[in-house]
Amino acid sequence: MRRWGLAGLTAVLALAAIPAGAAGPDAANGARLAKRWCAECHVVAPGQAQASADVPAFSAIAADPTKTVDLLTTVLTVPEKAHTRMQNLNLSRVEIADLIAYIRTQKP
Repeated sequence: MRRWGLAGLTAVLALAAIPAGAAGPDAANGARLAKRWCAECHVVAPGQAQASADVPAFSAIAADPTKTVDLLTTVLTVPEKAHTRMQNLNLSRVEIADLIAYIRTQKP
């Protein structure tokens, strides 16, 4: 009985130590970020009427197998390393994960 109680307490403490955002990326938050920061240049959602002509839509990025999570993370973290013209948005790691999760939902 005592072992079960200690194991239960250990499990509760371990779960309490996990940060609130650790459940996984939030694509809905990524959509909000995309509309705020990315829609000026990228088509970020179906039905968006306008964006820069020479910038890929999120659906094209999502469909490209070379655009891995690691590559997108690098591009969003340090755009100049990826040789893009994209500005550095100074997004947090959680925001980057959320944005990538949203991009991946745009796969046609």
